[in-house]
Amino acid sequence: MADSTYEQADEVRDLLALAEELAEKELAPNADDFEARSVFPREILRTLGRSGLLGLPYPVSYGGGGQSYEVYLSVLEILAKRWLAVAQSVNIHVLSCYPLAHYGTERQREQWLPGMLGGERLGANCISEAEAGSDIAAIACTARQDPDAGHYTVNGAKAWTSHAGAADHYNVFCRTGGPGVRGLSVLLADAGTPGLHVLGLEKKMGVRSSPTATVALDGARIAAERLIGRPGKGFLIATGLFDRGRLGIAACAVGLASAALDHAVAYTRTRHQFGRPVADFQGLAFLLADMSTQIAAARALVRDAARALDSGASASAVTAAAARAKLFATDTAMRVTTDAVQALGAYGYVQDHPVERWMREAKLLQIIEGTNQIQRVVIARSL
Repeated sequence: MADSTYEQADEVRDLLALAEELAEKELAPNADDFEARSVFPREILRTLGRSGLLGLPYPVSYGGGGQSYEVYLSVLEILAKRWLAVAQSVNIHVLSCYPLAHYGTERQREQWLPGMLGGERLGANCISEAEAGSDIAAIACTARQDPDAGHYTVNGAKAWTSHAGAADHYNVFCRTGGPGVRGLSVLLADAGTPGLHVLGLEKKMGVRSSPTATVALDGARIAAERLIGRPGKGFLIATGLFDRGRLGIAACAVGLASAALDHAVAYTRTRHQFGRPVADFQGLAFLLADMSTQIAAARALVRDAARALDSGASASAVTAAAARAKLFATDTAMRVTTDAVQALGAYGYVQDHPVERWMREAKLLQIIEGTNQIQRVVIARSL
């Protein structure tokens, strides 16, 4: 047992070292340019896929990494520290594999998962709608089955879809039954499905290299064999997605905040006023100390929630832990990046330094995968 434990520890160390290497080589040099031009880094994601980083929490038998969620989140933090949009894309893609991996048939998993986990096929989830964001029971997108033709005809519009226009497939959450959560199901649609259209991309204040748009389905025909899980299981699948998605965003928030702290520390050590580094002044020194403490606390909450998931804790316990981690970590990222701008003074407000971009990016993390107001509702209900 001891040898096995050491071997596993060595494997994790090697994996984190690989993530650090790729982050330094592929992400850090390209982030500013790609963000400025709003270019989606598809080839970088392929590189991460070929390196095994896009399937970490899934079984080796389907091409995954067979790692715990705690290890996967550690990798996300490393990536987010260099380029948030790429880490967010990794999280989106890993989540897109979840319905198939956990609810798909053996045939479906064998057919699609290897290409997805290897990064050759990029995925996305179509859940939100204009009138159904946090309240997915209000989803209006419908899928009518024609048993004789062997397909569903899908009509509706899915808002705020990340990877819209870049994904090779979409998990479409739609209504196959009556009202409420019991009528929701999930269909896997290829990007080229007739009747599936990506509308104009959203013009966002940050994370611009990750495309977001509305996906419209106008009589889209999706084969019945692409139903994931039994009809009516969509809400159950969505709750599992939300827990894991919130943990991913929380890990990204820790990475982003860590980048801001490192940059602020480096700057205040070299910036001199009154004949000494500004980091020596108590006002700034205490600010940096608080930033460091908040990041450490956020990381601890993320790891605690990941361990709850990995250990098989109850669904309600995982949901509450994920909500706490997401709430605290993303609020921390917003606070720390704002404080980093303050630490740099006027230089923090211009594009010569990346902290102004990081502050804009941090705002998104408080909104996606359920706003932080919703996280407070989830936590309060768990009490």
